[in-house]
Amino acid sequence: MKLEGVDEALVAAAQAGSTEAFSRLVDRHQQAVRAFLRRACGDWALADDLAQESFLTAWDRIGRLKAGASVRAWLCGIAYRKHLTARRSAVRSRIREQAYEAERPACDGGRPEDRLALEAAMAELPADQRACVALCLAADFSHAEAAEALALPLGTVKSHVTRGRARLLSMLGVEDDVR
Repeated sequence: MKLEGVDEALVAAAQAGSTEAFSRLVDRHQQAVRAFLRRACGDWALADDLAQESFLTAWDRIGRLKAGASVRAWLCGIAYRKHLTARRSAVRSRIREQAYEAERPACDGGRPEDRLALEAAMAELPADQRACVALCLAADFSHAEAAEALALPLGTVKSHVTRGRARLLSMLGVEDDVR
C-alpha cells in the first residue's frame, strides 16, 4: 500500500471515530508539523505547544478533511493558523504592556541596597502582616480592599499594617515621624 493510501485509510478510520487511527496519523506527521512550526516560530517550546494545539484542533475537524487531501499539508495549514494567532496575541500583549508602562507613574525605586534591605525586612514579617503591608503600603489598597482580598477582618488588617510598618521601620533603622 502506498503511503498516501495508508493516510487515506487512517483518515477514514479516524473520521469514523477511531482514536487509534488518529494517533497513528499524529505519529506519522508530528515530526513534520513540529519542524515546520520550529522554523516558523523560532521558539522550540512555543512550536511544541502550537503543535499540540494543532493536533487537538485536527481531531475536532477530522470530519472536514476531504478524501484524497494531503494530511500533512492539512495539518501544517492548521499549525500555521495557530502560529499566526499566537503571533497576533503576542503583538497585542506587547502593545498592552507598553501602554501600561507608559501610563505607570515613574518610580525612583531608590538605591539598590535600600531595596534589598527592604526586601529582607519584608521577608522577616509574618505572612499575614507581610501580605497586608504589601497590599496597603506598596499596592495602595485601602484597608477594606485588603481585608476583602485576604479574607481577613478589617480590624486585623489595620493591626497588621500598623505593626508591620512599625517593625519594618525598626528593622531598617528609620525613625517613625508619623505620630
